Amino acid sequence: MRLLKYENDGEFSLTQDITDNIPRYAILSHTWGAEEVTFRDMVDGKGKSKAGYEKIRFCGEQARRDGLQYFWVDTCCIDKSSSAELSEAINSMFRWYRESTRCYVYLSDVLRTTANSDDPTWESAFRKSRWFTRGWTLQELIAPTSVEFFSKEKELLGDKTSLERHVCEITKIPAKAFRESPLTGFSIAERMSWAEQRETTREEDQVYSLLGIFDISIPVIYGEGKRKATKRLREEIDKALKGVKREDFSVAFSLSDIPNIEHFVARKKELAEMNKTLSGDGSRRTVVLHGLGGIGKTQLAVAYAKQHKDNYSAVFWLNIKDKNSLMQSFVKIAKQISREHPTVSWLSNVATKENLDEVVDAVKAWLSLPSNTRWLIIYDNYDNPKIAGNTDPNSVDIYTFLPESHQGSIIITTRSSQVELGCCIQIRKLGNVGDSLVILSSVSRRQELVNDPDAVKLAEELDGFPLALATAGAYLNQTSISFSDYLRLYKESWAKLQKRSPVLGSYKDRTLHSTWQISFYYVEQRNPLSAKLLCLWAYFDNQDLWFELLRHSDSADPEWIRELTEDELSFHDAMRVLSNHGLVEVAKSSEEWGESKGYSIHECVHLWTVHALNQEWDSDLARLAVKFVGAHVPGVEDVRPWLIQRRLLQHAARCSFIAMKGMIADDGIEWAYHQLGLLYADQGKLAEAQSIYERALAGKEKALGTEHTSTLDTVNNLGILYKAQGKLAKAQSMYERALAGYEKALGAEHTSTLVTVNNLGLLYKAQGKLAEAQSMYERALAGYEKALGAEHTSTLDTVNNLGLLYEAQGRLAEAQSMYERALAGKEKALGAEHTSTLDTVNNLGLLYKAQGKLADAQSMYERALAGYEKALGAEHTSTLGTVNNLGVLYEAQGKLADAQSMYERALAGKEKALGAEHTSTLNTVNNLGVLYKAQGRLTEAQSMYERALAGYEKALGAEHTSTLVTVNNLGLLYKAQGKLADAQSMYERALAGKEKALGAEHTSTLVTVNSLGLLYKAQGRFAEAQSMYKRALAGYEKALGAEHTSTLGTVNNLGLLYEAQGKLADAQSMYERALAGKEKALGAEHTSTLGTVNNLGLLYKAQGKLAKAEQMYERALAGYEKALGADNVTTYMPALNTVWSLGSLFENKNDFANARMMYSKALAGFEKVVGPDHQSSRNLQNKLRALDSLKENSALVGMEEPMNNSQEGLSRLGAEGTRQNSKGYKPLKKRRLR
Repeated sequence: MRLLKYENDGEFSLTQDITDNIPRYAILSHTWGAEEVTFRDMVDGKGKSKAGYEKIRFCGEQARRDGLQYFWVDTCCIDKSSSAELSEAINSMFRWYRESTRCYVYLSDVLRTTANSDDPTWESAFRKSRWFTRGWTLQELIAPTSVEFFSKEKELLGDKTSLERHVCEITKIPAKAFRESPLTGFSIAERMSWAEQRETTREEDQVYSLLGIFDISIPVIYGEGKRKATKRLREEIDKALKGVKREDFSVAFSLSDIPNIEHFVARKKELAEMNKTLSGDGSRRTVVLHGLGGIGKTQLAVAYAKQHKDNYSAVFWLNIKDKNSLMQSFVKIAKQISREHPTVSWLSNVATKENLDEVVDAVKAWLSLPSNTRWLIIYDNYDNPKIAGNTDPNSVDIYTFLPESHQGSIIITTRSSQVELGCCIQIRKLGNVGDSLVILSSVSRRQELVNDPDAVKLAEELDGFPLALATAGAYLNQTSISFSDYLRLYKESWAKLQKRSPVLGSYKDRTLHSTWQISFYYVEQRNPLSAKLLCLWAYFDNQDLWFELLRHSDSADPEWIRELTEDELSFHDAMRVLSNHGLVEVAKSSEEWGESKGYSIHECVHLWTVHALNQEWDSDLARLAVKFVGAHVPGVEDVRPWLIQRRLLQHAARCSFIAMKGMIADDGIEWAYHQLGLLYADQGKLAEAQSIYERALAGKEKALGTEHTSTLDTVNNLGILYKAQGKLAKAQSMYERALAGYEKALGAEHTSTLVTVNNLGLLYKAQGKLAEAQSMYERALAGYEKALGAEHTSTLDTVNNLGLLYEAQGRLAEAQSMYERALAGKEKALGAEHTSTLDTVNNLGLLYKAQGKLADAQSMYERALAGYEKALGAEHTSTLGTVNNLGVLYEAQGKLADAQSMYERALAGKEKALGAEHTSTLNTVNNLGVLYKAQGRLTEAQSMYERALAGYEKALGAEHTSTLVTVNNLGLLYKAQGKLADAQSMYERALAGKEKALGAEHTSTLVTVNSLGLLYKAQGRFAEAQSMYKRALAGYEKALGAEHTSTLGTVNNLGLLYEAQGKLADAQSMYERALAGKEKALGAEHTSTLGTVNNLGLLYKAQGKLAKAEQMYERALAGYEKALGADNVTTYMPALNTVWSLGSLFENKNDFANARMMYSKALAGFEKVVGPDHQSSRNLQNKLRALDSLKENSALVGMEEPMNNSQEGLSRLGAEGTRQNSKGYKPLKKRRLR
């Protein structure tokens, strides 16, 4: 490139063409005018007289001020008389701008008429500037790191960082495009759209100006026209895109887990039609292969993938037989991707997570990345589609598992002709007997079949049915039987099947069944255990049957099952015989699920075992299957129990179907139903858990009686389940029944009785019945101390729960005593790093935060977090619970960026571990909403609340208390947005719901009553506000006492109301009561106490008691600094409000220097926390400007005053006893009755 050099005498000179060691340089971006200085002008020394020379001088002088001697201007640094140099320059332009040290944008049509940067005059001109309409300036805006905008007077207006919002609004280009983000992250269409409204003098330049945007080069041919130039650009983009695809999204082709034949035959017409349909530009193309089971759909898909694998960056295979199988396929894909692209960290280590929804979302997100368009996905076995008329609850909705972006190629294999997602191709039987002989020959490994009349007869008899041919071939490969003998046995077996299975006789695939019947005959001859195992398999799911699952037999079970599971060799020998006959295969998906590998059989084979092999329903085998699955449900003490739970789910679904349809007698099997309920409850499938628990309860009541302890175990667990579902009245009924039964059967002091006593305490606490909860806890504690000793872990769990209760009652000192006792006991009994110990450490952190001991709280949380990470890993839900709590703490400390980081870590972890719709995930979503509101990011806060609300309504119902908490929070947000009618609607919904669910006097109900008071006050409806506050106050005093902090919060709010009504004496009385109460309950330096101190300051100021007001403000500020630390206080909103108040006070005293200092401090804090465009920041900016423009002793009029510290009751979720709150909540998993 050729540069201009600023000489010592102030003149400019052109350098030679520089190719290596290019010095640091500035670069000019501008719009061309009538008198631009050309290269020839500079060489001849004639350019100074032209108007364009002023731009060159500006660029040189500005570069000199920025310490740069060299600069570049497009008008005079390119010899445009040389077509070669011009072409090279156009192809290099983006790189030259990108490598510049500074880029100066000279806006000749923008005048800066005032020194005030907030003057709207230049902003309006800036938005209308011609520079934003020109084609070449697009790359000049995007490429450089530093872009500075200058007015016509050569004054700096700002850079592309400070003016980012304006530039984005003008250009409609996302901000990340200006932040050095790779442009490959934007789609071709999106980048093209950036230039759609821009113009160039020559039509070809509309294309050439985009070369750098797409990082390609093409020869410059002026005169070719825009259409041809665009065609060449598109061709180069496609070439470049293919290279990016192969590098960034390629995954090695593999069908290692997919059974396929060695030599595929026929189907040429279908393959050609598939290729025609799926060929394209990367946009979404779909083919649906439909036909009978075993007709060859899967093998056709395999053949296509093999033939065309080079056309795709990746080929993935998904088994969509059912949701569980499909989600495991997504796990496999995630592993494939992460192995070859380890930088995609969010797809790694997913196989051991308890919930797989986030795996599906992550894979779909990867497949939807803008440049990832060349993949092929095969959805195999979509035989139970969710379509009109299909009432099967286990049917699968494929739409929820398709990538969102309209790109890539998809093949679906299905038996249903009603799946209409793309081009539908019906697969029929093979029409040429020669093709059938090729299949027989390939699989049986017998040659020259075309000359064997017996082979031809067999091929004709099997009638071109590929799976029947392959199964026959597999059998022939494993035996010495002749084709004629096989054909004879086939016909004999079919006659028997036709006679005994009339229902099956109407199916077109009868040859399939007869082939498997022959295979079974020889299996039975080789190993009778293999045959019996295949019969038993009909009562399990067809996927993943493994050795340990069947090892639960006892003396009452058939001898053959005990022989089969005597050792691993016996089991695998039986499976090997089945595998040799092509009936089973190793289940590859079970490799990392703990215990041994499993085996699977195709769904068609499984249906044959159900309907043909077991022509008469065998209740004994069905009971055996239910028994084995129930017995294999892991306990909480097992290592990573969720792995086995997930593995059991599909078998549990089969067993539940058998049970709920009454296909076995319930007598003696109720304990297994109970275990299935535990499995479903632990996996968050609450509806399934409820159904099977209720079945278990009915069975136990009939078999054992209503008062048997095993019956009561299920009653207790139903109570736990109902509480989790928010059905608190039903939960109470269950607990009280269980308690009465245990007391009668075992005595009042038995530990099983005490478990339910403790659970009732948890329920009463959730219902707001704190006195009753206390009674339960104290009874449980006394009982455990007597039965187990004061230091037993069960005793300590109840001590911990009493701490939680005392904290809820505002008895913080007593709560601290309980926690410290529990902590000391657990450290002694279990060790300092045991997770149960860490639970209490976490709860102590919660307490210290409530006491205002934020440093101590942080220490506890950090200890708990370090311990959880060491013991359980960074992604365990207990770890994430403490991460969430640290976010709440950081928010309280004013460290909003750190709080956001914690919440986002917790959210990402919970979405991965539990799924996006789990209630614990939604708790953190709600908390992010609270944080965004505090940061002034109200739109984002609304998005979080609405997501949380929708999730709660779906998971828990519209009337669940967690749902209502978020409804209340949305009300607070709408109030902050000034949408008072919407806020009122939310509050009234929350209030009605809480009154119905919890009662009119529950403390959570009173929170919403208080919020309605705040709203009515904001609406100027003071009488109604007063009524709400007094109701809340009376309720709190009754439920919690006159000195509880929640009571005092409402006292504080009444003070604010009285002040607004001009009842200053009444307001002072309220504030002083609130202050005295908080000093007693929380201490003089607690942040809540200091909020009331601040409010007293505001009141004293309103009363004209300026000295007293100043004293209050300074006390509040000193307290905040001591409680939070000097660094955190600068971003703590209540402290910033107090600083603002002090500024206002100094201003009233005409102490303008101190007023300015306070306003500046407050402004710096608000800008850091909520940004310069937030209303509070703008108000303070206006204050400072008005203050600067004051003449001697003039007053400020009409400026907004700082906020007081009202008690809003904004609810964060999941920050109370995240782990230990459920202790004593353990279901009784090991109380089985045979």
